[in-house]
Amino acid sequence: MIFGNIKNLEEYSFLEDKIKECFTYAKENDLMSFDTGRHDIKGDELFVNIVEYETTKPENRFWEAHKDYLDLHLLLDGKEQIDLNFLKNMTLGEYIKEEDYQKIEGYKNSSVTLSQGDFLICYPNDGHMTAIAVDKPQKIKKAIFKIKI
Repeated sequence: MIFGNIKNLEEYSFLEDKIKECFTYAKENDLMSFDTGRHDIKGDELFVNIVEYETTKPENRFWEAHKDYLDLHLLLDGKEQIDLNFLKNMTLGEYIKEEDYQKIEGYKNSSVTLSQGDFLICYPNDGHMTAIAVDKPQKIKKAIFKIKI
């Protein structure tokens, strides 16, 4: 996983071109004005899901991971905690290929708090639990870029 802020992209020159393309897209488009849902950039190879939801307690959320896509979470508005753990520390459940969704169970070994402009890149071995309230529940808006591996 990689955690950073879009204002400091010069620190991430080592990132793969597909990931850099997401940041370019974010700079060239007003993602806050996008409606929720999927927006294709390069079809199934690269797209962005715009989501809005209310953050909540961890017991109301679920763990997930992905095999076919990297997730690049870019917070557009609000604050969100994302809990993290490596799959090797988790119990793996069913993998649903058509949704690229790996069910997992376990506990966090770390967390990040995303504020406006912060991003988190999750690789296939990065279990993550999103939508956790930081201080109190709040509505957030986020772009989740899906990058085909």
